[in-house]
Amino acid sequence: MNPFYVEEINRVEHLAEYRLWWNAALAHTRGATFLQSLDWLEVYWRHFGAGQKLRVLVVKRQREVLGIVPLVVRDEPTGIGSVRVLTYPLYDWGTIFGPVGPNPTATLSAAMHHLRGTPRDWDMIDLRWIDLQGTDHRRTEHAMRRAGFRPRPRPWSQTSAVDLDQTWQSYWTSRPAPLQDRVSNARRRLARRGNIRLLRYRPEGKRYGQGDPQWDLYETCVALAGRSEQATLSGRPALPHAHAEGFLRDAHALAAQAGALDLNLLLLDETPVAFAYNYHYGGRVHGLLEGIDPSVGAMEAGSVLRQLVLQDSIRRGDTTYDLGTGGLDAKQGWRTHLATRFRYTHLPRSISRAQVLRWKHWLQERRTA
Repeated sequence: MNPFYVEEINRVEHLAEYRLWWNAALAHTRGATFLQSLDWLEVYWRHFGAGQKLRVLVVKRQREVLGIVPLVVRDEPTGIGSVRVLTYPLYDWGTIFGPVGPNPTATLSAAMHHLRGTPRDWDMIDLRWIDLQGTDHRRTEHAMRRAGFRPRPRPWSQTSAVDLDQTWQSYWTSRPAPLQDRVSNARRRLARRGNIRLLRYRPEGKRYGQGDPQWDLYETCVALAGRSEQATLSGRPALPHAHAEGFLRDAHALAAQAGALDLNLLLLDETPVAFAYNYHYGGRVHGLLEGIDPSVGAMEAGSVLRQLVLQDSIRRGDTTYDLGTGGLDAKQGWRTHLATRFRYTHLPRSISRAQVLRWKHWLQERRTA
């Protein structure tokens, strides 16, 4: 007899009854980020839910909630036409995702069996942004196989990460000499133009009386992003883009209230010249967006800001800093390791289009092998 029961929720407003559990369980979720919170899912759904189906799986043992697996079904274009994909809702806004709660093995196993036993509204399962070595440890693959799926693990993306569980001196002296020289020269050149200061805004959250979004700082980042050729977000639009700005603005307010906001400005004679906009959770910082005033010099301001932010993170006791995907060459000297995120794909044999897609994936892998 299966001791687990799965409640599937398809309307975002029906998740409110699990808010207290979700908030508490996130603190016990391995490698959790703000983007796995219910607050983030609600604002994401408000802006991007149209055309998608929500499938949040709440795994229970009797009356006890063991874990939650947020999923969506959406149409995605492929080389063989539009395909209905069952996946996590992250959609490349971050670099890591997975089940919420302290029991990921049981949660994933029960969720996969539920998906196997319910009517199929998808053409393929494609669970992405999985931290295979750090948090997942093949739990996703084993859960899918036990449920009768045939997952194929493949790399999805790579992100530059900095381990901060060390002194600043040990980190900085371990960096390549050309990077140290470049940053030192940049600081000297900037210092000749004025006083350099890092402004870091990281409120503790509404529960501690510090949930102010500080909209003036946010608007400063928007203005800098609008002038910066460097403003990128894992392939997503920068802050001023009409499609993303409303979503990021709403998420900004929630992150401040949740104590997950990490906004950094480099000031030159108190004038903002560069920014790094991040989320943080449990000592882990996740870079979201960077921008630099091109009139100052992108290389100079950007490298000085990154050095000051990393130094301050070590002082605060942060453990890791995810510099994000993209720009891997430029981030090589800063990172302590390159983390690969994986995807697990299941294509049913009963769907002819899925088999064509499987064949295309096989050919792509042969060409890149």
